[in-house]
Amino acid sequence: MKTNPVYKRECMISVRSFKLALVLLVFNGILALVALLNMYSALAQVRLTAEVQYTGFLDLYMFVASLEFLMLILIMPAVTAGSISGERERQTLDLMLTTCMTPADIVLGKLEAALGTMFLMVVSSLPILAMVFVYGGVTASDLLLLVCCFFAAAVFMGSIGLCCSALFRRTTAATVAAYAVTAVLTAGTYGINFLVTYINQMQIGAYLASAESGGVSSGSGSLLYVLLVNPIATFAQVIGRLTAGNQSWVQVGTWFGNQADNPLISHWMGVSMALQMVLAVLFVLWTVRSVERGNA
Repeated sequence: MKTNPVYKRECMISVRSFKLALVLLVFNGILALVALLNMYSALAQVRLTAEVQYTGFLDLYMFVASLEFLMLILIMPAVTAGSISGERERQTLDLMLTTCMTPADIVLGKLEAALGTMFLMVVSSLPILAMVFVYGGVTASDLLLLVCCFFAAAVFMGSIGLCCSALFRRTTAATVAAYAVTAVLTAGTYGINFLVTYINQMQIGAYLASAESGGVSSGSGSLLYVLLVNPIATFAQVIGRLTAGNQSWVQVGTWFGNQADNPLISHWMGVSMALQMVLAVLFVLWTVRSVERGNA
């Protein structure tokens, strides 16, 4: 199979630098230190009380997974935001387009390189996550679902950074725009649900005072479904499976006071990941089209 030349070049530059090895060492060192300290405190508690609190080991898994996920959604936009704009600033994009490579090859190569670096960090930390297997409570299917969630979020966030990189000529502007879109998709979708829920609750309070509360909802209603494009909401469902007895719809259905129960809520994680992948494909296509128009 033919290797994408852009991906090959980016990988060669990455693996030859000392920075990648240092980042892997520091990241996994911090995770391992936190995990070992957590396990030591749990064992010390056992010696004192003769009781094994398995929730402590689940907390270790959740903490490490949350830290990795936070790394994904924060680093991926920054890594990809300079992919196209950086080539423009170095005046090498036009040179790349004079070769046999198409704009799609350039865009996909940049995305693959960013994903490769990110997943090298994720995979290298899997042994730390697997430490909880010794005590039980987390199955291989939970770990596989977590990796799928990481993959969907990384592709989604990376495609946003690529799109901003193609739309803006400067890397600084592209990075700011990528983080702005990320903030809207994460904090923005949560904030609008919280705001609508708060307004509805205030209205209910006023109606109750006047004995006219019929037909007023205290939740955010159909706005709950905008959280399908929120990677953090998806990750919360993946982690929530460990504490909700695999009834993840209970958590989503009761968010912001909503009491919904339908096939979309029941299959929230799968629908959310699929929707994010579809949006990622659209962002990549838009990026390719922007590169073609900008160099026509």
